Amino acid sequence: MEEKLPPTFAITLDRQGFRTWRLKARQVLPLSTEETFVFFRDPRNLGKLIPESLEFTLVTPPENLEVHEGAEFDYTIRWFGMRLKWRSRIIDYLPPRRFTDIQLVGPYSSWRHLHTFDEVPEGTLLGEEVIYKIPLEAVLLEPMIHRELRELFGYRASRMAAWAEEASK
Repeated sequence: MEEKLPPTFAITLDRQGFRTWRLKARQVLPLSTEETFVFFRDPRNLGKLIPESLEFTLVTPPENLEVHEGAEFDYTIRWFGMRLKWRSRIIDYLPPRRFTDIQLVGPYSSWRHLHTFDEVPEGTLLGEEVIYKIPLEAVLLEPMIHRELRELFGYRASRMAAWAEEASK
């Protein structure tokens, strides 16, 4: 999963409470907020941001892929060797500025993922903030979970940079 990280990418991880963490990632993309948001409003693009080794599959039927507040999407993903179901719901949707999804079914006790799209002179500042809680039975895996998430978001940043470079031509 190791990728060369884009120079505009930054990531931080800090504890919010027992088993609860906040991951913040940011990256500048050379596209307008509208162009960047278009990529994120299509759930099929999520698979382009996840390494093949995680065997990500979008399960939601194509006719149900419209993104809006209240929309739910089903996926499967291989995480630490286990095939897991993941269901997310969009709880806040304000195109082309932000949207938030939460995990309804999945490996975390809770997962809230805010995506923001801010105009900057170089294009768009893509911000991501994830507040997540690790299940009690997985607390001993905490260091590995953090490493996997850092690598996953680094991979996402590399894929986004490649997509944005191609889209800006």
